[in-house]
Amino acid sequence: MIRIERTYPISAEEVWRLWTTSDGIESWWAPDGFKVEVRKLELRPGGELVYAMTAIGPEQVEFMKGAGMPLTTEAHKTFTEVLPAKRIAYRSLIDFVPGVDAYQELTVVDLTPSGDSVRVVMTMEPLHDEVWTQRLVMGRENELDNLAKLIDRKHARAKRP
Repeated sequence: MIRIERTYPISAEEVWRLWTTSDGIESWWAPDGFKVEVRKLELRPGGELVYAMTAIGPEQVEFMKGAGMPLTTEAHKTFTEVLPAKRIAYRSLIDFVPGVDAYQELTVVDLTPSGDSVRVVMTMEPLHDEVWTQRLVMGRENELDNLAKLIDRKHARAKRP
């Protein structure tokens, strides 16, 4: 298992909302150079999250074209656990790797309040090989960094007189 940790200066409930609503997900989920559009969100065990991820940055467009991948891919996740403001777990359908049969990858996200902050621990199964596992880790780290930037922007706006 792979583990990534971050601490954010907001409540677990606020992080939960950003992680479990369409507008929240669309505001930070995509890695740099991509955008996300939620198409379906059923927040319950067995429910689905379906979203389109589109390459919009020049480097990302070039990578996708070079890898023989479409600029927009539809991602499918199935929730396995939904414990509000505590834990969310989901299986991602990995069906976008050229030449590799589709399979599932599990991600578990635990939220632990600590004073006026929340610790986020993301645990993930590795992908089918080291290269794709590294891409997964880099993408998830980038997404969590984007979540931090979004939180910082919200705090900056809230502090303005």
